[in-house]
Amino acid sequence: MTRKSRGAHLEHSFNVSLGAMKIEEKDEEQSTTAGHLHIKQGGTSSVDVGSYTKPFLSFISENPTVFHAVAYFAKKLEFYGFTRLSERASWTGKLKKGGKYYLERNGSSLIAFTVGMDYEAGNGASMIACHVDALSARLKPIPTLPSKAGYTQLGVAPYAGGLNTTWFDRDLGIGGRVLVKDNDSGKIETRLVKLAWPIARIPTLAPHFGAAASLANVNKETQMVPIIGLDGSESENGGGFTPKAAGSQTFAATQPPRLVKVIAEELGIEEYSSIVNWELELFDIQPAQLGGLDKEFIFAGRVDDKLCCFSAIEALIASTTAPSIFDNRSPSENSGILKVVGLFDDEEIGSLLRQGAHSNLLPGTISRICEVFNDNTSSANILSQTYANSFLISADVSHAVNPNYLGSYLENHSPRLNVGIAIQADPNGHTTTDSVSSALLQRVADKCNSTLQVFQIRNDSRSGGTVGPMLSSAMGVRAIDAGIPQLSMHSIRATIGSLDPGLGVKLFKGFFDHYEEVDAEFA
Repeated sequence: MTRKSRGAHLEHSFNVSLGAMKIEEKDEEQSTTAGHLHIKQGGTSSVDVGSYTKPFLSFISENPTVFHAVAYFAKKLEFYGFTRLSERASWTGKLKKGGKYYLERNGSSLIAFTVGMDYEAGNGASMIACHVDALSARLKPIPTLPSKAGYTQLGVAPYAGGLNTTWFDRDLGIGGRVLVKDNDSGKIETRLVKLAWPIARIPTLAPHFGAAASLANVNKETQMVPIIGLDGSESENGGGFTPKAAGSQTFAATQPPRLVKVIAEELGIEEYSSIVNWELELFDIQPAQLGGLDKEFIFAGRVDDKLCCFSAIEALIASTTAPSIFDNRSPSENSGILKVVGLFDDEEIGSLLRQGAHSNLLPGTISRICEVFNDNTSSANILSQTYANSFLISADVSHAVNPNYLGSYLENHSPRLNVGIAIQADPNGHTTTDSVSSALLQRVADKCNSTLQVFQIRNDSRSGGTVGPMLSSAMGVRAIDAGIPQLSMHSIRATIGSLDPGLGVKLFKGFFDHYEEVDAEFA
């Protein structure tokens, strides 16, 4: 899909998700339906949970890499009136009360925020943090391999827990970002590419071969090397492409010739030497689908944690676009706080890079906002006051109960699909959940009519980590870990409930809408 057609497709998707604006009069109650929201007299709004199912299916299918996902969210935020900010520029004079903004870092992390009309420096922030990266198999710097038995193969390496055994015998496409130099301006720009047909496959050995076919101890370096073609397909040199054609010292000369040719054609690049570098990965091309007898499931790849990212961004948008019928101001405008969503890269590998949650991205953003609106006292005092008045939901997917392994779950701590978000508890500090944060989120759930579940892993199992502890400790904010349950975490394909994306939106929007009043209940 070309840039123009892709942009048109995105705009079409957003127009569909907006729905029709209409005014209905039923009995003596006036209500407004705007897209996924039902706004009743008094300015309160409820979320049409089921209306988010198809948009999520489209999002997760069409945006396979972290770069595509962040670009999608940026495009959608701009569609709803958010202004892009640059970290490299001053924000003085650019932020205003009632404003909506977002920024990116590395094209793989994003922060979006709104400023309430009644915001004053030192007021708190309601924040939701998710991670947008997913397990994958990434191309090595020089992925060209000598042919074996007539097969062309591709050198890849696992990202986090990628290339596990669920990656065998799957139809795999290739996507990511490509750095391209414009020969006229000399500028290097980033282009996204998605080869969404089955290019690669990692074949298993048939069980007839006995012990050699066992998947118990697979060597990822030698036994999980994808095949991408045959030596005799078209020609060995990729239809006329040779390293010399690109220049022997160019990046393209180090890459598989036929792959360079296909990517260049996809992006409309005539001179292969203009390809400066790229970051590419394999992904399962099978689209997300509804499943189950009554279509109560979603089967999809890359759910962890793009699911919570999707729900958080949709909730922020919903909180800014649902006006009161009395004063025509959205819940975000009728507030005195910041409302923030952070989508972070690299969670699956420790979050230690500059685009990860362990970086200065979120604290630095909050600090810069405070600085713009602070006219009186020292910035350090105002920032500490802001953190003390703030609250963070660390939203990462949780484990849904698996009926075939009930013995692996802790009694009364087994979340179900299509019920609601699960609070994640851990006594050893792997999550931020405590009694205060649990009580606060429960009050939010009460106000927006959401159901909370709870998950804690058994003492004889290993608990995973989230971005919550690192962000909470860096800023000193109260926090809770709570996410949408899924089956088959870290598999190449996972299962969630078809209502779960919308249930996530419902609670997260409730958090943005009600945090101020709920926070006032706590001494």
